[in-house]
Amino acid sequence: MIDFTTSRRTFLKNSSVSSLSLWLAPNAPETSAPSSLPVSLQPFLAPSPTLALDLSPAKWIWYPMQRCLPNTVVLFRKELNLPSKPRTAKGYIIGDSRYLFFANGQRIQFGPAPADPRWSEADPIDLTNHLNAGTNVLGAQVLFYGHGDGTWPVGKPGFLFKIDIEFANGNTLQVISDGTWQTLIARSWPPGHYKRWYLRAFQEEFDARLYPHKWYTAEYVPFEEWLLAQELNNPANKPPINSTFNEYTLDISGRVETSQLRSRSIPLLKENLLSVAKLAESMTIRWKRSPQEYFEFGTPDAYVVQRLPCVVSSTPQSWTINVDKDRGAILTFELKEQVVGFPYFTIDAPSGTIIELMVQEAHLVGGEPLLNTKFNSWTRFICRTGTNRFETFDVESLRWLQLHIHGSEGQAIVSNVGVRRRQYPWPNPAQVQCNDAKIQKVLEAAINTLHNSCQETIVDGMARERQQYSGDCGHQIHSLQNTFGDRLLHARFINTYSQGLTLDGYFLDAWPAFDRLARVMERQVGLTPWGPLLDHGVGFNFDCWYYYLYTGDKLALTEVMPRLVKFFNYLLKLRASNGLLPVENLGVPTVWIDHDAYKKQRHKQCAFNLYTAAMMQKAFAPLCEAMGMNDLANKARAVGNEIQTATVKLFWSSARGMFINNLPWVAEEKEERICDRSLATAILYDQCPEGITKFCVKALATPPANLGISYPANANWRYWALAKAGNVQPIIDDFRSRWYGMESVVENNTLAEWWHVRHDSTQQWSHCPVAPLFVTYMGLAGIQPLSPAFKKAQIRPQLGDLDQLSLINYTAQGAILFSAMGKLGNRTFEISLPQGCEAELVVPAAEELKSLPTIGQPANGLRKYRLTSGRTHTFILKTI
Repeated sequence: MIDFTTSRRTFLKNSSVSSLSLWLAPNAPETSAPSSLPVSLQPFLAPSPTLALDLSPAKWIWYPMQRCLPNTVVLFRKELNLPSKPRTAKGYIIGDSRYLFFANGQRIQFGPAPADPRWSEADPIDLTNHLNAGTNVLGAQVLFYGHGDGTWPVGKPGFLFKIDIEFANGNTLQVISDGTWQTLIARSWPPGHYKRWYLRAFQEEFDARLYPHKWYTAEYVPFEEWLLAQELNNPANKPPINSTFNEYTLDISGRVETSQLRSRSIPLLKENLLSVAKLAESMTIRWKRSPQEYFEFGTPDAYVVQRLPCVVSSTPQSWTINVDKDRGAILTFELKEQVVGFPYFTIDAPSGTIIELMVQEAHLVGGEPLLNTKFNSWTRFICRTGTNRFETFDVESLRWLQLHIHGSEGQAIVSNVGVRRRQYPWPNPAQVQCNDAKIQKVLEAAINTLHNSCQETIVDGMARERQQYSGDCGHQIHSLQNTFGDRLLHARFINTYSQGLTLDGYFLDAWPAFDRLARVMERQVGLTPWGPLLDHGVGFNFDCWYYYLYTGDKLALTEVMPRLVKFFNYLLKLRASNGLLPVENLGVPTVWIDHDAYKKQRHKQCAFNLYTAAMMQKAFAPLCEAMGMNDLANKARAVGNEIQTATVKLFWSSARGMFINNLPWVAEEKEERICDRSLATAILYDQCPEGITKFCVKALATPPANLGISYPANANWRYWALAKAGNVQPIIDDFRSRWYGMESVVENNTLAEWWHVRHDSTQQWSHCPVAPLFVTYMGLAGIQPLSPAFKKAQIRPQLGDLDQLSLINYTAQGAILFSAMGKLGNRTFEISLPQGCEAELVVPAAEELKSLPTIGQPANGLRKYRLTSGRTHTFILKTI
């Protein structure tokens, strides 16, 4: 059981809400007081005074140059003499594309967060405890990607810094970036180095012999290669993309007048050092081709290995090996679980020793000898004489870390191998427990997956793309809200994702990221099946509605809402003469829906139109009302009804009592195809004619052979529908079998992209399919908001054959504490509600709870009871 004694006292009410799906609140009010915020219908709004950040008189600076090669690292150094230790020293910092900041030899922080280049976010920085009386040295190590990346669409180089220092006597000092800073091109990272992969810009190669060690300390004396910084032609309230710096690879010359430098909208990530669990294997390798050629080109048959241990001696944290010019050593380490962070190690080796650090999500000992099996995920380090401590500049997602050591003669000692793990600083710890060990393991894997996939953006996986999506990836918002009680990352998600609206009116479904900028070009000439996914734009409307429903906050939607309006109008233009939205021949955008559930593209039309109709009626329309646009809300509901009617006409089978995806083409295809997505959507949003749902529910509960079942990240649709239908046992059975059966759950403590994944492959072992976690809250505990900000909630518990479930669900009003214990027929429930949150308890009509007041009369086999806010309610249920 969870200890609830301090939960409410420690709960941070102003930073936590619960995120739940619309189906759980079918009767939630769809109107609220009109917003006083002005709403423009232009896709790019005027700069927001609320979000604006002006770091004047600081100057954007860079190393003096006429062009900046991709993957160039520039060092920025500033000495300052202080009369005494500061009382406070706080300000902002940003570098395009990524910076690592030092003060007096200490690593301070890494940033900034991925952002739309038109609205970059500067990070707060606090140097109060890092500055002293006398000489101090500030240092920034700034990497300019130059190549498109999953976390960086495009940009221009630049560095901006400003701190305000206050001393004990009240005197103040301002330190700013300007032309007095010293700069150096760090040739320890070769400027212009090639790209790692399509969505990974930096193929890091670092030569310690060329690095100006201790350059960020007072003992260092800069040599003549250091130059004073060039001040860029760009005001300190604008992002670097706005400057006139020559971006020579793409010839970016336009300026977006509404671009704006903004303050970071989420907390800085926390970091902690994790040592590897153990050395899993070691071996020697002899090269038939040069290692450099192999790592550059992947030349086949380039090496042979001898699978005998190469470690000649070891301690718990160090390993000694011998290397020579003809033979290298391979050391493969494993971590306890999969994490995201900066791999590091220490090595004592001769000068010129080369180490390729490789990472993998999953590996079989005795399998592939080199872990260069996943999108060129390697970093090269070259030693100087003596002890070298190496750490990657950019983050990796890994459970396996391998060192390939070669290129010198003599002994090498490897020690202190690990990862500097990065995690979002959730305002509350996840607290959920059940009696089933397998399901508990799945829930814990979901929590660790969220640590990896939700950091500064909400992504699908950090080992491949690292880019933010809506749709199947957007479902993670539910766990951010109800499991961790965080609203800031959800608010940042809806704003940054919405900035990817195109001039045509559809959303770039991966944003801010390079991917869809490239795909738009490729689609125009027919070179890719991937384009901006319209169904993700539909899902994004739900993401925005959820945000408002769970928080009651309209301020975060101010810039988002006009973009949703433009997308709605875009969809109207797509409708065909039969009233439906097409899923084929759309031009640049496309419709995806799911990886697994469909045999043909046209089979997606039913699900896409039901989904869009529900969005217009249940998400976009109530948002319009909340923002004071009632006429548009009425139009959206009317169009949604028209699309639903047209879908029923073409795809509903009265004979089968369900939607048939290929009903118009059954004679041609000689089989009937159904999908979990269409059936679930119809159940959730009451789209089945005359309320006939029993055949849809039966197909979802006991899938027939012709049912297309979604891949893991979309599994929640089926579960949501079954929970609404009052049939949760198939959900619980799935958690025990299919989810626990994932290789990633047991090995990596994560949830994978596919039901089964291979070791030493490009498949993602830590993806984003956290349905078991949020469905436990939403479907099993059955907690949902009935009004914005959780002022009114519905609780419909359904435990199936679970004997115990306890969890904390964080809401805008405080924490809901839920506990259930006992076998079916005699279960004791204890539910504590925070002040300001009333609830309706929904149970089978057969349940009679004389201690609780009833609400209305039983309907649809269910009875409602009132739970008073600010109280703990204990009762026994016999039928659930």
